[in-house]
Amino acid sequence: MAILVSPDGHSLALWRSSVMPKTPKSKRLSSIRQTRAALVEATPRPDGPVLRLQVDRTEDMQAEARAMARAANASVYSPQLLLSKYGSRPLQVVRRTVEILVALGGFALKLLVDERNGVLERNKRKRAAELRTIFTRLGPTFVKLGQGLSTRPDICPPEYLEELSQLQDALPTFPDAEAFACIERELGLSLDSIFSSISPSPIAAASLGQVYKAQLKYSAQIVAVKVQRPGIEDAIGLDFYLIRGLGFLINKYVDIVTSDAVALIDEFARRVYQELNYVQEGQNARRFKKLYADKQDVLVPDIFWDYTSCKVLTMEWVDGVKLNEQEAIERQGLKVLDLVNTGIQCSLRQLLEYGYFHADPHPGNLLATPEGKLAFLDFGMMSETPEEARSAIIGHVVHMVNRDYEAMALDYYALKFLSPDVDVSPIVPALRDFFDDALSYSVSELNFKTLVDGLGAVLFQYPFNVPAYYALILRSLTVLEGLALYADPNFKVLAASYPYFAKRLLTDPNPYLRDALIELLFKDGRFRWNRLENLLVQGRKDRDFSTKDALQPVLKLLLDADGEELRILVIKESVRVTEAVVLGSLIDTYNSVPYYMQTLIFNSNGNGNGFLSMSYAETQSMIELRDQVFRIWGLFRSSENFDPSILQPILQVLQQPEARNLGERVVGGIFQRLAARFLQQLLRSQTINSTSVS
Repeated sequence: MAILVSPDGHSLALWRSSVMPKTPKSKRLSSIRQTRAALVEATPRPDGPVLRLQVDRTEDMQAEARAMARAANASVYSPQLLLSKYGSRPLQVVRRTVEILVALGGFALKLLVDERNGVLERNKRKRAAELRTIFTRLGPTFVKLGQGLSTRPDICPPEYLEELSQLQDALPTFPDAEAFACIERELGLSLDSIFSSISPSPIAAASLGQVYKAQLKYSAQIVAVKVQRPGIEDAIGLDFYLIRGLGFLINKYVDIVTSDAVALIDEFARRVYQELNYVQEGQNARRFKKLYADKQDVLVPDIFWDYTSCKVLTMEWVDGVKLNEQEAIERQGLKVLDLVNTGIQCSLRQLLEYGYFHADPHPGNLLATPEGKLAFLDFGMMSETPEEARSAIIGHVVHMVNRDYEAMALDYYALKFLSPDVDVSPIVPALRDFFDDALSYSVSELNFKTLVDGLGAVLFQYPFNVPAYYALILRSLTVLEGLALYADPNFKVLAASYPYFAKRLLTDPNPYLRDALIELLFKDGRFRWNRLENLLVQGRKDRDFSTKDALQPVLKLLLDADGEELRILVIKESVRVTEAVVLGSLIDTYNSVPYYMQTLIFNSNGNGNGFLSMSYAETQSMIELRDQVFRIWGLFRSSENFDPSILQPILQVLQQPEARNLGERVVGGIFQRLAARFLQQLLRSQTINSTSVS
């Protein structure tokens, strides 16, 4: 029994769900919509929007539940089931094996000849292109396999990564009659009762299915209807059964592949099987929309659950242009770089905030809408970043900026690139050799693809096992940079990403990131004000940057039980900054006095600022420090969301007993420093006077 209740508590409708299954589906849906319309119409106007939202949500949840019921028997990947199924079909297995061996065996023979002739390296690009063609000819499984390999720098050399990343899903279509029959069979409704019109032929064909454009009969909504290829489960199942057997041979005989081939195949097969369940894809789209489509520049289409099943997916139609069609985008008055920047920011949020991300972001799945939004499509293949890895990635970037290659090598344990028993010491020189050259460029000049290719070459030489989430996000950012380079050859994705990293470092209380920020700002007992200034300049470029939250993690650490080392550094730096401000002001006053008065009043001997007994270099260093601190404070104050309450945590810190001790130590250090300066000046003056008398 289901009940709808109005906001004032009055029951508005009641019906028995047990009766509904006895009613034909088309009439049942029509009845629900009529009841809903009557409820909304009968509701007093002030409560209408609230009730409408409740009814919409309830109906949507019920429709999703019905779709899940239709997909209850969806296939899942199981090596045991594949063995049981195809182990008893020797003729089918032999036929497909011969087909694969002829294609791949000929390719392997060419590699062997290249190696014997000493031209293996020279022909890498040519052979990579041939492998891409072979995978396309072998069908959907190998197209997907090639796309998966294009994200694995630990398995494939850079030339193969680049060629395989060009694999397209454009395959021959299957008969429309079969597609329309599948729709009716899956949904239990006639085509005419669902759509007022549907395109007579598919508008797109991919490896697993093809897409039609249609108009829903009940609402006139334009939708995209994706229909799965007939027999795709059997074809993919047989291929993965054979490929998994090949994986065992690779593990046993191919030393050049350091990763567990069987584990990689199993992981990839599970993802492909998830793509076969279109209800799961619809749920992926809904989750993605909830997390990332809160921004006005990101669009995720809605799912129509009543017309979705395991093999049929109906979703909102999105008018747009593929992101790699620059001229068409510009004709709409849009800029490719703006859309790419949106994609980069969304990808970073996917990777480093919520950890749930689109794992197949090729240009065909990214559209530029006429309104200037970036639309994400095709949510069959999604992945997740472990929570501990999100912070480790940001820390890895910090270590890269600091050129701390020992720490970078240790990061690979946290990132699960290396097992704990692997010695990282041989890897450090390789990282140093590559990054010392790469980091000779500024962040704004560093090409992300170059960085990824170089790091991939390092990974390929050592026993790395790159997790799928990391390889896929690298591919995502590389694809976005490649799209941007068409519009602007000087575009650098790292420069566009850096504001996000800066914002996270300055505002995130995560202990790992807090330590990374301290590591970035402090070196050899000195505070690096230039790093803080750069972080603030970059962080302010991120739309979600909050001045109030900046540096709060470090302020909170000051009172932490483990914060004594930081407190010592803060005391030293507070003394140094106060000295710079006080003496810098005195230097300004001194320099504003005419020279003849300087000699009369301060007894200057022409050696810098004589009254302070400081060299010119020391004086300039102090003034630069003072000016930099003032600039940083100016960055805080000039922020759009600046609020004087940013100082409140500092005041709260100073009011606590532990902080009073910290404050006393700072004040004591300042007085000691200034007193030392005064005594130094006094002794110097006495020396000068004694010399004058003699």
